Amino acid sequence: MTVQPLPPVPGTRMVELDRRESLRLLMRVSMGRVGFTHQALPVIRPVNHLVNDDGDIVIRTHAGAALLATTSASEVVVYEADQIDEATHTGWSVMVTGTASRVTDPLTLARYRTELTPWINTEMEHVVRIRADFVTGYRLETTAV
Repeated sequence: MTVQPLPPVPGTRMVELDRRESLRLLMRVSMGRVGFTHQALPVIRPVNHLVNDDGDIVIRTHAGAALLATTSASEVVVYEADQIDEATHTGWSVMVTGTASRVTDPLTLARYRTELTPWINTEMEHVVRIRADFVTGYRLETTAV
């Protein structure tokens, strides 16, 4: 008795994206999540961002932020953003992994403070850049029958 393969089932598949496409998608959204270590535990915070000319992620934060406690040592962090349609199970997700560091150059600080407006109503005087050392992205797309 020969076993026949099952016919393809309509659904969703995950397709890997290259760096360029992944960064292009990140530029289309302004909100994501930064993941880092705080007191030896993983922490994830929602933040708004911009992608600079080098493909690095730039965020603003306040003086008491847990992220600032580690960025002076150039900690490795991850930044993730996505757009997912729950009805169709399609969309994309991009992660940037790299070192986070404070932006201290006065001209660069002034530029980012102008270009990146915080979403929350508190003073966000610090700017953090996440170097895009590793960029991974995936698109969820429907499969053909």
